[in-house]
Order: sequence, then C-alpha cells, then structure tokens
Amino acid sequence: MKGRPSKSRIRNNILEILDAKKKAYGYEIYQNYLKIFPKVHIRSIYYHLKKGVMLKEITLRGTRKEKGKYSWGSTAEKVYYTLGPRAHMKAEKKVNTHFNGHKRI
Repeated sequence: MKGRPSKSRIRNNILEILDAKKKAYGYEIYQNYLKIFPKVHIRSIYYHLKKGVMLKEITLRGTRKEKGKYSWGSTAEKVYYTLGPRAHMKAEKKVNTHFNGHKRI
C-alpha cells in the first residue's frame, strides 16, 4: 500500500467527539479535542475533518454565518459536521466521561 494509511488516531478521536455531540462545528470539535486528548494543531483537526468527509466517515450538515466581534471581522462562518455512513470508531471511555461528567461547550 502506498501513501498514508486511511486509519488515523486523530480522526478516530474526532469521530468519538461527533458521536457524543451528534453535531458540531470545526472549532468546537477542536476545543473539545484539547480537553480530552493530547494537544494537536487546529490544522490537523481541519485536515482530518476534510479527509473524513472524503472517506464518508463524516458528513457536512451545512454552514451558518454568525455575527459577533471577531479578530478578522464581524461574522464567522461555522461549518457543521455529523457522523457519516462509514463511520467506524474505537470507543474511547475518555470521551463519554468528558461529555457525561462535564458541562458541554
């Protein structure tokens, strides 16, 4: 097999977060990821979201523009994700403990 393997620990962790939250946008996934798992760069999260969509492990559920005071302007576009039809993950007890024992973001 050439190239990178299609399995990824980071993507599996993202799938676990989506399974617990049902629907989330990219930065929300990143914030929860940092609270549960070892630190990763936000670009890695967005890379694996894009790769997960390509592999049909993750489904895009639409975008929403929100107004606010952001460093880049007055609006932010949030892209929402859910689990896709090919989502298979290894259960992480840490994720369930985090979402069942803590206030959701």
